[in-house]
Amino acid sequence: MQTQTDSSINQPLLDINEAFSSKELLALCDRIIASGILGRSKHYAALLEYLVQCSLSGKSPKEIELAVDALNRGDDFDVSSDSRVRVYIYQLRKKLDSFYQSYEHHTPFRIVIPKGQYTIMAQHRASNTDIGTSHKDRKFNLSLNNGLLVSVIILLAINLMYMAIITRDNRGEISQAAAEHPVWNSVLQDDSPILIVMGDYYIFGELNANGNVARMVREFNVNSSSDLEEMQFTDFGRAENYLDLDLSYMPEGSAFALARIVPILQEGGKNINITMMSDLTTADIRENHIVYIGYISGLEKLTDMTFSGSGLQVGRSYDELVNAETKEYYTSDAGLPEEGQPFKDYGMFSTFPVSTDTQVVLISGMRDAGLMHTAQALSDSKALDDLIVAIDNDTDEALASFEALFEVLGIDRMNFDANLVYAELLDTNQIWAIPEPN
Repeated sequence: MQTQTDSSINQPLLDINEAFSSKELLALCDRIIASGILGRSKHYAALLEYLVQCSLSGKSPKEIELAVDALNRGDDFDVSSDSRVRVYIYQLRKKLDSFYQSYEHHTPFRIVIPKGQYTIMAQHRASNTDIGTSHKDRKFNLSLNNGLLVSVIILLAINLMYMAIITRDNRGEISQAAAEHPVWNSVLQDDSPILIVMGDYYIFGELNANGNVARMVREFNVNSSSDLEEMQFTDFGRAENYLDLDLSYMPEGSAFALARIVPILQEGGKNINITMMSDLTTADIRENHIVYIGYISGLEKLTDMTFSGSGLQVGRSYDELVNAETKEYYTSDAGLPEEGQPFKDYGMFSTFPVSTDTQVVLISGMRDAGLMHTAQALSDSKALDDLIVAIDNDTDEALASFEALFEVLGIDRMNFDANLVYAELLDTNQIWAIPEPN
């Protein structure tokens, strides 16, 4: 029996004919294509069908054969300078993973494309008991996507170091006092689950002539794997050497903010899940209270909701907000000063309902100093009292729908002093209002 080990899954790989008959494999191929998981491009279906046929016949095709026979490239296709085949194979491998995450959960075998190969193999699927014990009885459960592992490990490492320091300062008592404050009632005083959403920034790789990743790239209009895939098909000349690495990065201030906010949320006694903004879905927003931690520029899917009923609007960039009524500008220069020079930044808090059952809470900033101060303010009962005084309305409806802006003074990305410069109720009727035609 031919077996290998795929280190990412740690399950043995088998020859395809040992797990499926020809009829079963072809039927599986048809089901994968019919599921729509392969997307709009016909190339993925053609590539899958070609690999299945090759595996059934015991053939391991070369890269040039895939280019010519499956992707309809010419005989002069240069695999040394064109990474198209590798990009398609990489994406197809991910799409197969997505298929088995959504469909056919109880089948004993799945098909995979081993890394570094152009063939289909079978893999025995681990049972639930193999994966580990259930998390249902845990008070705090962080559900992390595999592709975000690197970012989350770094974040949690910083978080743990910080938590070790603040433990000495009776952080538990402070968190309990903050959790009992009315501002947090909308997410802690019911049975709806809480989903922490970290504002991340999607990055991808750029391949050199040898097909190796030469550098990391951040494009402001590419914020997910699907965005990159779309660019690869609409602007192939520009994006042919881009490779989805399933990576993202987060601001340093996110670790500080997470350490401040998580203990407060734990006081609610709920399971708390965590995800990245690049992976947030509409269903997530509908089914969970959302607690966002990150830059204002990282709001992405929450941007329209945040500013539709707001008295603030984004200015010339996400480092600037404008008071719609007074036309006053709030502009951060935290990204400009040299080391040791003072700067001004802004932190933003906002909370509003998105359904009859769920609430969004935003702990954000233009840069690290603003983000860190906002987290501090939302974890301090006195600062929370100041917010209630500023909006001059302590009814439950008001506390569930208002926003605030902090002016933060700092040096070297650290906040030293801050003032509450804006606090107003939100017009929640505008969140789901249909935009008027121009």
